[in-house]
Amino acid sequence: MNPYDNRYSDPDSYRHRHHRSDLMGQKTPVVPTMIGPVPHGGGAGVPPPPSFAGRGGPPPVGGGYPAFERPSSGFSVGRGGGGGGRGFSGGRGSNFHGGDRRNDAGRGRGWNSGSGRGGGGGGGRGGRFGGGDPRRELDNIALPKQDFGDLVPFEKNLYFENPSIRAMSEHEVVTFRARREITVEGHDVPRPIRIFHEANFPDYCLQVIAKLGFVEPTPIQAQGWPMALKGRDLIGIAETGSGKTLAYLLPAFVHVAAQPRLAHGDGPIVLVLAPTRELAVQIQEEALKFGSKANIRSTCIYGGAPKGPQIRDLQRGVEIVIATPGRLIDMLGAQHVNLRRVTYLVLDEADRMLDMGFEPQIRKIVSQIRPDRQTLYWSATWPREVEALARHFLHNPYKVSVIVVPNCHHISVLGLLLFACYKGMFTQYC
Repeated sequence: MNPYDNRYSDPDSYRHRHHRSDLMGQKTPVVPTMIGPVPHGGGAGVPPPPSFAGRGGPPPVGGGYPAFERPSSGFSVGRGGGGGGRGFSGGRGSNFHGGDRRNDAGRGRGWNSGSGRGGGGGGGRGGRFGGGDPRRELDNIALPKQDFGDLVPFEKNLYFENPSIRAMSEHEVVTFRARREITVEGHDVPRPIRIFHEANFPDYCLQVIAKLGFVEPTPIQAQGWPMALKGRDLIGIAETGSGKTLAYLLPAFVHVAAQPRLAHGDGPIVLVLAPTRELAVQIQEEALKFGSKANIRSTCIYGGAPKGPQIRDLQRGVEIVIATPGRLIDMLGAQHVNLRRVTYLVLDEADRMLDMGFEPQIRKIVSQIRPDRQTLYWSATWPREVEALARHFLHNPYKVSVIVVPNCHHISVLGLLLFACYKGMFTQYC
């Protein structure tokens, strides 16, 4: 197609070529375009110029169309800008043109806005607070103060020691822990279990465990399961991949089964906080393997995903919620969920959550949960900050640590060589 074909500028070309000209109606006269000011009142066949009164625009120049004026700040193209959106100096939800966002924040094109994502805060994604730090937005969400004056008691000591475990001697217990690098602290620490059946889990748990092909409990599970089932607070120090997810999930299912069923409007019974959505999704996958067999519902609440499905899960009612702190506070602030029924709280990878700056959000969430809850506090390391937060949240806890030092033999040999070099021996090699 020739872009310079004169027929494209000829308004009569279509009529001449179309054989059904009777459908086109009366032929419209063509008025030549006038350059320059139009006499006031128009001429013959010339429509009057549009009125700009009351629109905030400049007055007509010479009685005709207003002359074009370049914006004083020039044209801005790119990301950011002074309040993006559609329109002049505003956007969706600007102060000048109404929309679905507030405080001059939005995305789109407009004068002095750029074609990217702008905001009243000078760039970023915009939002209610001018495109600022999302952590600051979470801090501005006020959660209602909870009244824990009339708490209903609940059962949390659910451990029944297997007779074979009760028959273990103290020497056998010490040997079992030493071979598996298990260190325990606390009063009245229960003996570890050696096989899955000794934990007295429900049959559906044992069936899923057998289907997954697990041979024996990992060290953190062997000692962590009896501690968690006794209903006491627990500190678990173990590296990623040690089996700590099931170390707190399987006692959580036993805990849920011992509580009254959820009523309409009740929140979850178990809350698991995780630092990242990847870890939260991984925990949810493990929970689904066991929960589907016992009709125990769970959902995963995390940012970066649509809120609609998550809100529907919460409104239908779930016994277990796995969440990242930011999205959970958002849901609490919007009253899509409450934590009044939570009696089993898990903080997974607490050291990582503190490194990511989630301590204020964790404190805000825990303030919504009854103080006589059972809290399980899991971490891969034990720095001073993690220990201080544990002292604030936990009461008379057990502590179990499984820290395996790799290549101990090679490390000891290296230490001897360094000592020999220090003493002046083997100088030809040091």
